[in-house]
Amino acid sequence: MKAVILAGGSGTRLYPTTQVVNKHLLPIYNKPMIYYPLSIAMLLKIREVLFVVNPEDVVSFKKLFGDGSHLGMKIDYIIQQKPRGLAEGLILAEEFIKNDTVLYLLGDNIFFGHDLIKILEQAKKEVEKNGGAYVFGYYVSDPERFGVVEFDETGKVLSIEEKPKKPKSNYAVVGMYFYDSEAVEIAKSVKPSHRGELEITSVNQRYLEKGKLKVKLLGRGFAWFDAGTHDSFLEAGEFVATIEKKTGLMIGCIEEIAYRNGWIDREELLKLAEPLSKTPYGKYLIRIAEEQEHAL
Repeated sequence: MKAVILAGGSGTRLYPTTQVVNKHLLPIYNKPMIYYPLSIAMLLKIREVLFVVNPEDVVSFKKLFGDGSHLGMKIDYIIQQKPRGLAEGLILAEEFIKNDTVLYLLGDNIFFGHDLIKILEQAKKEVEKNGGAYVFGYYVSDPERFGVVEFDETGKVLSIEEKPKKPKSNYAVVGMYFYDSEAVEIAKSVKPSHRGELEITSVNQRYLEKGKLKVKLLGRGFAWFDAGTHDSFLEAGEFVATIEKKTGLMIGCIEEIAYRNGWIDREELLKLAEPLSKTPYGKYLIRIAEEQEHAL
């Protein structure tokens, strides 16, 4: 499985800041927003990642991640000339995905919860083995802002609808999707919505029509932030700060994950920490390296 992370768009909901800075590079507490979805892919042991970015931002992303070799990964980039909807990222990523399965992530979505990775590993295995699409629902008070999924009393998915004026449930589909290799062709067949966009919900609808869409609900104990508004951006930062201060462990620390995955060794971790050594982030990486040394 490969991962595609959508990090383009105009970020209008965060104007005026995002008139000059890509929102995915803004800090959620102590690290760029984009670290959080990347860390999800890494925790699932996915080493090949493609970022879909705006023309004016590709230099910044390359400065931040390079080719990924310092993390033991292979990172590529593709330019999205204009935002034409979330499903367009799959079409742009056609050459990268080829005939593989794909984890498709929205760059402004942040997730946290007990056993989250275990649940995502199950979804990954399901799609790799049986194909189809696997997505996740989350209870929200304002479902009209999202793609909304409707269930019957047995939990069977009845419908999925993009930003409905009269939502049939309060379950929003979050920005994390597992797809088989048919996703690109399905995205290509999607017609623009009344908003003029290629909706990711339309891709999910096609899988539903084929009887190949699975939806798992993320219940109590899970946190999901669509950090594309000022309020949710602030809430996400406060949440991450609280968890990290209480536990002493970082959320979305990509260097630590690469190290614990065995993709880089202790010396490489310390080398990454060295330029950051005067910051809490760098000191944390050094602590992780030293703890592992004592454990040996």
